[in-house]
Amino acid sequence: MADLRQFEALTAVHAEGSVTAAARRLGWGQPTVDYHLKNLERLVGSPVLVRSPRGSRLTPVGMLLLERAQEILTLSERAVADAREFSQLGRVRLRFGTFATAAASILPFVAGSVGDLGIEIDATFEEVPALVDRINRGALDAALVYTVPGYDLPFRPDVVTMEVYRDPLLLALPVGHPLASRRSVDLPAVLSLRDERWVFATSAEDAMDRVVADAFAAEGHVLDVAIRTDDFQVLLGMTAARMVVGFIPGLATTAAHPGIVLLPVDDPSFVRSILVATPADDASRRPSAATRHLVAAIRDGFAAVRAGGGTRRNGG
Repeated sequence: MADLRQFEALTAVHAEGSVTAAARRLGWGQPTVDYHLKNLERLVGSPVLVRSPRGSRLTPVGMLLLERAQEILTLSERAVADAREFSQLGRVRLRFGTFATAAASILPFVAGSVGDLGIEIDATFEEVPALVDRINRGALDAALVYTVPGYDLPFRPDVVTMEVYRDPLLLALPVGHPLASRRSVDLPAVLSLRDERWVFATSAEDAMDRVVADAFAAEGHVLDVAIRTDDFQVLLGMTAARMVVGFIPGLATTAAHPGIVLLPVDDPSFVRSILVATPADDASRRPSAATRHLVAAIRDGFAAVRAGGGTRRNGG
């Protein structure tokens, strides 16, 4: 098995151009550098250096090893740094913002997971525009937000975002609607609903509504938005009453909805990308150790949601 010191020796020789200079760089004796390089050559069964009076250069085999060696050394350093940072955490409180459907789905799981690591969550529930504003003002350490493909949220340049889940948008129709017997709909079928009355979110900038409105606008149609609400139960109730049609995210469909059919859309635009946003700690743009643990717990929470059940089609 390769030794990290072999990779350090190889990297130093490449950087310095000679074994002697590599030894000075590493603070080792020259025989020690030679020893590790020869062991590496025995391990791979091929020379890794070409030596000459003017110095040393890597062979093609050495160059191949160099690329992997640099990755391994970087990961090794990061692992030690992460472990050191984690050991120094103690009790940490994170100001965490999230939108309601995500909170209902995963917050208990996430709070329990990070709580075992000594991380306490001070949770705030708001709509996405307010969460973006709070992150930009430094009022939150992390926020769970969403957007859709092609629509960037207006974060400051120093804010880092990490996707943690892709949530399908489902077309909500009343039982008995002409499209309700389908198992899914494509974009032309969605566009055939141009004369329906629609329900949209309260905010005119909601990403889920923008992708729907823009799809119709591209065909020259302006939708009749009859109702604006952020309450998905209102959306579903009015759809069941045949007053409107609309889209609902998969995370909001964990219960049965009598009189409703929920149809997935065979188009990659009709999905919301759920992101964790956090200000970066430094020039490396790496979130803090506590935030990285939070992100891992959120991903595990969504994985548990996905494993617990799929999309439900209610009604006919």
